[in-house]
Amino acid sequence: MIGTTRTKGGLLILAIIIGLIIGILVPVQTSVNTRLRGIVGSPFLASLLSFSIGTVFLIVLTLFVEQNFRLNPGVWSEPAWIWIGGVLGVIFLTGNILLFPRIGGVQTVIMPIFGQVLMGLLIDNFGWFSTAVTPVSPSRLLGAGFVLLGVVGTVALGDWLAKRRHPEQAKPVDPTIYGWRIMGVVMGMMSAAQAAINGHLGVVLDSAIKAALISFVVGTVTLLLVNLIVRTKWQFDRSLPTPWWIWIGGLIGALFIAGNAVIVPLVGAGAAVVIVTIGLLTGSLLIDRFGLFGAAKTPVTGVQLVSLGLMIVGIVLIRL
Repeated sequence: MIGTTRTKGGLLILAIIIGLIIGILVPVQTSVNTRLRGIVGSPFLASLLSFSIGTVFLIVLTLFVEQNFRLNPGVWSEPAWIWIGGVLGVIFLTGNILLFPRIGGVQTVIMPIFGQVLMGLLIDNFGWFSTAVTPVSPSRLLGAGFVLLGVVGTVALGDWLAKRRHPEQAKPVDPTIYGWRIMGVVMGMMSAAQAAINGHLGVVLDSAIKAALISFVVGTVTLLLVNLIVRTKWQFDRSLPTPWWIWIGGLIGALFIAGNAVIVPLVGAGAAVVIVTIGLLTGSLLIDRFGLFGAAKTPVTGVQLVSLGLMIVGIVLIRL
């Protein structure tokens, strides 16, 4: 009994460590792909390179873990939407590349998180994408309220307090930033839909890794077509520094998918979301605070920390 308890405790600690690491890596992926976009000159081309590298990694992982690429025959009788997860992933990844230089690392993370919470509540309440129906309860609504307060506090409260204290230093707000923030929320909603679709695909295939591979292959083909349609020209700006890490964005994306496939069976989907979200927020704060991966340095304020804490409380209420 003691040995079993210790084993379970060890697996829980391992799941927490993996969840935090893959969460921290997500804003790193956005920073890396944004830097790659600056070098190759196109967000679509940067996304294509990222998806292609992730696809190669998942092919190797599938061969190592599953040892075959066979699909269960039942997958062909599923609804057509089961194949669009990769398309939604393309929108999310490319959108992040566009958002990061405009609203910073923290907001590029928290606006999609808010969208994910909203879409997650809708998916659960109505049972979309063949998920189990989980009606909206008072505690889940309260959690959504905490998340909203956290978003407002992070995005607006800090700026408002700064203007109150130092009105002479206040800078006019670019009205286009609100459009970018809304775009971030919409992207988050698509990301939540992608997660539900890939989750169902993983159940049908009896393999989360094969579902991730299909998602990446669909995303890669989609981006290849997009680049052909818009006639993206390959360019490589050799005047800019090209550190080795600009190529790891796709690898990080694949590790995120694989990491989730590992920890969800160990701690459950709800706890996995909470752990990964804490990692996400931590990674975005570190990138902004220290200007990592070419990001502009942005001081982390007490208001931001409190607001992010409210978001975590809200997500715990919703998911657990």
